[in-house]
Amino acid sequence: MEDFLLKLSVMLVPGMLAIVCHEVSHGYVAWRYGDPTAKMMGRLTLNPLKHIDIFGTLMIFIVGIGWAKPVPVVFENLRNPRQDMIRVAAAGPITNLILATVSAFLLRALMAYGNPAGSNSPMLVLIEPVVMMLAFSVYINLLLAIFNMIPMPPLDGGRVLVGLLPYRQASALARMEPYGMIIIILLVFFTNIFSYVISPLLKVGVHLLAGPQSGLVLGVTRWMMR
Repeated sequence: MEDFLLKLSVMLVPGMLAIVCHEVSHGYVAWRYGDPTAKMMGRLTLNPLKHIDIFGTLMIFIVGIGWAKPVPVVFENLRNPRQDMIRVAAAGPITNLILATVSAFLLRALMAYGNPAGSNSPMLVLIEPVVMMLAFSVYINLLLAIFNMIPMPPLDGGRVLVGLLPYRQASALARMEPYGMIIIILLVFFTNIFSYVISPLLKVGVHLLAGPQSGLVLGVTRWMMR
C-alpha cells in the first residue's frame, strides 16, 4: 500500500498536468481561430476538475497512459475549417512535446547542479520526489504526443491527416471516426504496435531530450509501471 501511494504521489501531478494542458491547448487554439465553444463552457482552465475523466485518469496508473474529457470544438465555427482543424489538432501533441522538453531540461539541470544521488543533505527528501516527477513528466508527455499522432480519428494525428488529404480521401477517413477508438484499442492491446512502433519512438525521444538522464527517466518509469 505504501509503495502504491508513493507511485501515486509521483505520477498524479505530471500525469494530470500533461493531460489537462493537452486538452486546454485544443480549446485555446480553437478559440483563437473562431470557435468559442470551449471558452463558453469554462474549459480553458487548468483546473483538473473541469477536465477529469475518472476512467481515463485511472488508466494512467494501470497502463501508463490516460485521457481527460475531450474539449468540445465545433469545427464549422472555425474561420478556415480544414486549415484551422490542423492547427487545433496539432496543438495537443505540440503542447506535450513542449512540456516534455521543459521537464527534461529541468531534470538535466537538477541532476547536474544539485546531484541529489550523491548528497547526504536533508534537501534530498525534497529533491528526490521532484526528480522522479520530472522523469515521469518527460515520459508521459512524450507518450501522449506520440500516441495522439496515430493517424486515426478521433486522435489528433487522424484529424491532422483529414485536414491534409484531398477531399474524397479526407471524407473517407473522417467517416471512420465513430469506430476509431475501437480500432486503436484493438491495435494497442492485440497487436505489437506498442512494442514495434510506439516504444522505439518513445525511447528515441527520451534519449534526445533527457540525454545522460535518459536511463533515469526509463528506470523511474519502469519502477512506476510495475
